Amino acid sequence: MPELSRRRALTAAAALTGAVLVAAPAARADDHHHDPHGSPDSFDEVYKGRRIQGRPTDGGGHHHGGGYGVYVDGVELHVMRNADGTWISVVSHYDPMPTPRAAARAAVDELQGARLVPFPTG
Repeated sequence: MPELSRRRALTAAAALTGAVLVAAPAARADDHHHDPHGSPDSFDEVYKGRRIQGRPTDGGGHHHGGGYGVYVDGVELHVMRNADGTWISVVSHYDPMPTPRAAARAAVDELQGARLVPFPTG
């Protein structure tokens, strides 16, 4: 049996990645609010002394949240749902979370008591 070279391993990995990407359903460009994973539940709680809330929204012209708004102490925390169903926020962008509530909690952890500053959208 031939030895597996780095080139062969990378070629196989690229082929597998391509197959996965082709098999994944494409997002509809004309429907920014389409949510194939189901809409998350609303929440309203105090976490580490900060009030975090999440609820479905009409989008408000900012389509990245998929029609879902998250707030920390009344200030909107911009969130985005990834293709795999995980959520990221502007505060913890490189740490995907399973739910918007988990993304809000991660943002509170990352803020370490600092106030969330409104994110300019215009």
